[in-house]
Amino acid sequence: MNRVWSWLALAVGLVYFFLPLLGTLEFSLRKRKGEYSLDAYAAVFADPAFQATLGYSVLMALLTIVFGVLLIVPTAYWVRLKLPRLRPWVEFVTLLPLVIPAIVIVFGYIRLYNTSSFLPLTGSAMGTNMLLMFGYATLALPYMYRAVDTGLRTIDIGTLTEAAQSLGAGWVTILARVILPNVLVAVLSGAFLTFAIVIGEFTLAALLNRPAFGPYMQLLGANKAYEPAALAVIAFAITWACMGLIQLVTRFSKHTRASA
Repeated sequence: MNRVWSWLALAVGLVYFFLPLLGTLEFSLRKRKGEYSLDAYAAVFADPAFQATLGYSVLMALLTIVFGVLLIVPTAYWVRLKLPRLRPWVEFVTLLPLVIPAIVIVFGYIRLYNTSSFLPLTGSAMGTNMLLMFGYATLALPYMYRAVDTGLRTIDIGTLTEAAQSLGAGWVTILARVILPNVLVAVLSGAFLTFAIVIGEFTLAALLNRPAFGPYMQLLGANKAYEPAALAVIAFAITWACMGLIQLVTRFSKHTRASA
């Protein structure tokens, strides 16, 4: 009886989740009257703004991932190795982006780094891009830190560190050639989540006036009918491709370890 209720709950959840998606997909195929077609998708892919904004967001996502890895992996490693008493405080700080709205973060950036401040980052495109990357890294902080911290729990970093130091390795070598390869799956999981967050983020990019994918989605939705539905399906596919890559990398890692 419990199994029946479990399957029923799963079925209800799947219907609740996939029915709106199927409705959106079906609507996106109705641009041509009287028949289904891919005209809306063709229009989206042919739009130069789609290509430009998606390319910009992909580049910002990659830069955010690199910055996040360089910041979080050493921090999580050092806290777990040398400063275990600070772990609750570090975890609390990493959870703050979940309760502080993105609009508060971006208005803080604008207030502190406008052209009349001591560090006028918003006065140039490069400076604004840096602010946007920092904002993206902040939004992804809870997910990236949790992923890396979980990966560090699965290995004995104290023993690995002592073994590497006994062979003459420095801290950079230990992090790059000992710790990072052992938590690579966890880092990739956080990286794919970061990628999905950056691709769909709207508030930071819009208020910083950056040509990102999120504002483009909103602008298209305000002026078109069928293309926004097609774009929503495309964004959904990108997000779930990231989730699938996480599962693929995790399974490959488990298979590799089992074979070893």
